[in-house]
Amino acid sequence: MARVYATSAQYQAYTGDTPPADITVRLGRASKFLDSQVFRLCGYEVDDDGMPTNSLVVAAFADACCAQVEWGVDVGDVTGAAAVGWGSVEIGSAKLSRSVVATSGDAAPGRQIAPAVWDALRSPDLTPDVLYVGLVVM
Repeated sequence: MARVYATSAQYQAYTGDTPPADITVRLGRASKFLDSQVFRLCGYEVDDDGMPTNSLVVAAFADACCAQVEWGVDVGDVTGAAAVGWGSVEIGSAKLSRSVVATSGDAAPGRQIAPAVWDALRSPDLTPDVLYVGLVVM
C-alpha cells in the first residue's frame, strides 16, 4: 500500500486555500514522488508500514507533500507532463524551441522538487537524531 503523508485538511491549513477536488490523488502522487526522490535518502524511525513515527518528522513530511502539490499548481504542471512532447512551438510572432532530447517528463516543472520541500526538511527542530537528510545506504 502506498504511503500518503498529508491529508486534505493539512493541505488547506498549509496553503490557506480550499483543496482542489482531486487533492487526495495529488497528495498521493506527491508522496510517491517525494518517496522516490527525497525521503528514501533520509534516515528516520518508521513503524511497520514504513511511516515516520516521530511527530516532528510526520509534520515535516506533511508540509513537504503539501509544498510539492502547491508547487505543481504554482508552475501550472500538476502531473509533470507540461514539458513533454514539444521541440518547438509558435504563438504569433513568438517562437520557442528546445532540443528534442530534452522532452522527457523529468524536465517538466512539475517533476522538480519544490524549494519549500527543502524548507520543511531543514527545520531547526529536525535534529540529526530525528531526521538525517542525505543518508547513503549500500
